[in-house]
Amino acid sequence: MTRTVVASATREVVIGFDQPFCVIGERINPTGRKKLAAEMVEGNFDTVRSDALAQVAAGATMLDINAGVTAVNPNETEPPLLVKTLEIVQELTDVPLSIDSSVTAAIKAGLEVAKGRPLVNSVTGEEEKLEAILPLIKKYNVPVVAISNDETGISEDPDVRFAVAKKIVEHAADYGIPAHDIVVDPLVMPIGAMGTAGKQVFHLLRRLREELKVNTTCGLSNISFGLPHRHGINAGFIPMVIGAGMTSAIMNPCRPQEMEAVRAANVLNGTDPNCQTWIRTYRDHQPAASGASAAPQDTPAAAGGRRRGGRAGRRATE
Repeated sequence: MTRTVVASATREVVIGFDQPFCVIGERINPTGRKKLAAEMVEGNFDTVRSDALAQVAAGATMLDINAGVTAVNPNETEPPLLVKTLEIVQELTDVPLSIDSSVTAAIKAGLEVAKGRPLVNSVTGEEEKLEAILPLIKKYNVPVVAISNDETGISEDPDVRFAVAKKIVEHAADYGIPAHDIVVDPLVMPIGAMGTAGKQVFHLLRRLREELKVNTTCGLSNISFGLPHRHGINAGFIPMVIGAGMTSAIMNPCRPQEMEAVRAANVLNGTDPNCQTWIRTYRDHQPAASGASAAPQDTPAAAGGRRRGGRAGRRATE
């Protein structure tokens, strides 16, 4: 059984088909969040701290850390800011971290200060990226997210995206990196723009699980981009991708409706033994007066109203 091990200094998490779905909190990302970006540039990390704590309290298994505040001189500005952000979050929580950057120098700097075994997010199928990132993955013995696009861009053909993922897995093997340390992002397209986006990703996930035997992730809310009431779409999407074989997602854990879907899928998929997590979380749950989904009493529901951002080209903003 494929198992991808990530860890902080004191806590280990296993991503796998027989494990609870891994929720990677997306909130520490200035893309699309002008206020957060301005704060980080000024050296103010109050929002970073509050978002880290809120996501863990809401049930995040891991936290994604992105410090791409500007496109101007990212090779100079991003590495020290990412290092500072990682150090702050590591002081606050013991959940494993994902180092999220498209800048090789920033990934290297992050790996030098990250404790435990972080997930690197990410590498693509572009030859230049493969040659830059894979040696770091091997040197630091960490897992990496493999995004299914290359020099030709993002294909609308799921079989082409599978071929790119296979290429990355095979190239990684040349460096001695095992397939269980490759977490493939099959790329979720917006269902509002491409009516077959859901079926495409389900098809891809089954192939990735059965043929490449790799774990998978995605920017979850991309599926609902451009649609009203996005969280309803996201919540419906979660159990379907889990059923197709997805083992983690970069998402906002402070959305109660979506976290309920994750926890319910774990129950139904047999990865919440004896329903222990579900019972512990919801035994005192009180439905909202309007009939809408309410947060469990130990979840910071107020955080659920915040806007989110994602890396340009991958995770769509609301």
